[in-house]
Amino acid sequence: MPTSAQSSMRAAVLVRPGEPLQLREVPRPVPCPGEVLVRLDSCGVCHTDLHVWSGSAAPANRPDNLILGHEGVGRVAELGPGVTHLRAGMPVGVPWLHDTCGHCAECLGGHESFCQAQRAHGFHMHGAFAEYVVVDGRFAVPLSERSDPVRTAPLLCAGVTAYGAVKKARIGPGMTCAIFGCGGLGQYAVQLARRCGATVAALDVSDSKLSAARDLGADHTVRMDGEAIDRLKAIGGADACINFAPSTATWAAITAAIKPRGRIIAAAMVSEPVPLNQEWLTATGVEITGTSVGTRLEMLTLMRIHEAQPLAADIKPIRLAEINDGLAALARGQVSGRLVIDFAAS
Repeated sequence: MPTSAQSSMRAAVLVRPGEPLQLREVPRPVPCPGEVLVRLDSCGVCHTDLHVWSGSAAPANRPDNLILGHEGVGRVAELGPGVTHLRAGMPVGVPWLHDTCGHCAECLGGHESFCQAQRAHGFHMHGAFAEYVVVDGRFAVPLSERSDPVRTAPLLCAGVTAYGAVKKARIGPGMTCAIFGCGGLGQYAVQLARRCGATVAALDVSDSKLSAARDLGADHTVRMDGEAIDRLKAIGGADACINFAPSTATWAAITAAIKPRGRIIAAAMVSEPVPLNQEWLTATGVEITGTSVGTRLEMLTLMRIHEAQPLAADIKPIRLAEINDGLAALARGQVSGRLVIDFAAS
């Protein structure tokens, strides 16, 4: 990526996994053809950032001194050659996807978030824990002038992931959706499932997160303990179960609660295996699938939904200089909602 020798920016840089990010002055990038330079107003802190920071998720071809962050909101500062559909000064979002191949079956079929050649901000490409970031103009997300940068930032990954999961669950009036894990993603999913007309059961090990889910519209709140399965069965089970909890501990309750021909949606990154009985699958017709962020169309749809009726979220703004404390709190499970870097405060 070209950089400008005359200009610099502040950024939080990953030098070695597991070590604190280093706040540095680094060269400001210059957009190539088809790209735009975005000056950041905010950037959400995601669990994927935590995985990259710890080294548990790392592509082989990531750049040295990687800048994390893929929930950015800012304004176009410079247009690269050939970009005609965006303009300088307009608000845009910086999503997980930097680009995809554009020609595989997934891209052509409207499932670009499953493109196996995708490149992502804060993973394969430098991201938005910085004052500026370069974005492929085709994947920059146009935003309303009325968008609040801090409150909009988590929608660029957490929000669209929750939207994609609820969409795959195919729920509606008269159905029950069980949402496992009521942190930031689960809180968005509770609201989106309720807007579909479904009855929502929210499950978590945290009483405070269950209280937040209740405030956001959950019809039932269930603590994940030894009685969770009985309580789910008592409300009639679920037509869809969506897992946002980064643990295998939810699996027994999910498979016990799901109704015949129900949908199980895996949204959390859980690397450990879970037991699966194929005879049970043939007897119940249960569908099991995964979801990964969302497409550009799903992102635009979510932004229209949010603009018409804002999605609530428990958001804690932090300064760029506080990013290491934020990642450590996230690793300890001490963040109930979403952390968002506020560059105005920085």
